Amino acid sequence: MAETGASPLPSTPPARSPLFRAEQFVWLTARVLEQRLFAHHFLHGTPDAVEAALDAYRNEDGGYGHALEPDLRGPVSQPLHTAHALRVLDAIGRCGGQRVERVCRYLTSVSSADGALPAIRPSQRGYPTAPFVPIVDDPPSELLATGPVVGLLHRNQVWHAWLFRATDFCWQAVESLEKSHPYEVEAAVVFLDAAPDRSRAQAAADRLGRMVREQRLAVLDPNRPDAYPVASGYAPGEHHFPHDFARSPESLARAWFTDDEMARSLDHLAAEQQDDGGWPVRWRQWAPAPALEARAMVTIEALRILRAYGRFVG
Repeated sequence: MAETGASPLPSTPPARSPLFRAEQFVWLTARVLEQRLFAHHFLHGTPDAVEAALDAYRNEDGGYGHALEPDLRGPVSQPLHTAHALRVLDAIGRCGGQRVERVCRYLTSVSSADGALPAIRPSQRGYPTAPFVPIVDDPPSELLATGPVVGLLHRNQVWHAWLFRATDFCWQAVESLEKSHPYEVEAAVVFLDAAPDRSRAQAAADRLGRMVREQRLAVLDPNRPDAYPVASGYAPGEHHFPHDFARSPESLARAWFTDDEMARSLDHLAAEQQDDGGWPVRWRQWAPAPALEARAMVTIEALRILRAYGRFVG
């Protein structure tokens, strides 16, 4: 074949490597958004392509809907969808400018009286929703919904009037935690990893880490998961591991675990890759489409965690 002078295509992972197998899984099963996110993280794909796919989920009110968070179906904007959108924008370096100004206006419009976010607003009624997601008429503010949003906005040096009261809410919620569960702790970590007051964040993280160990919220020995309790309302076997809290070595949560504990956690994460190339969803699966869509998200996150700890180059 004659030389054309065209630039070579980006190199693909070696055949049958974990990354190659995950790539085949993503192309076979994932939504366009996750396909483009995978390409951005591992195949030199462009942020423009990811942002174009994300725009399909954006509503006129500045929020996001359309099952962006797979367990909430239907078109209406919800805080959990919008938090997911911010994670995507953060991952591609686009969490700023007018797009985030619109998001902050939406957050202002849906905040509770204390200035923070409920997880689910009543507008979700009438659309298919995971049975473990309660819908009430006057939902309270939750750290689970507010912490990740505030943390990502601070991480990207976004300043908006909405952030002041929401940040105060997060500090109060984190510093008053006494009995918690893994997803709430994960939300607290996202906030603390980016909170502007670093000495206060370090002190709060130290306290939170002691609580995680005392309440045995992290499985420290993957060979004995049954020795660790599963939080109330979680699915059977819905355990959390050190890598779920410390998703990169830079996280404040990394100090909660010894090197050996983190190594065992990462070994377990790597071994969880299934024969089809994807990683499993641990939470309760209630319908085929949300479970399949979530698997692609979980697979990309597993690869990003493993790469952050130097487990492979890609």
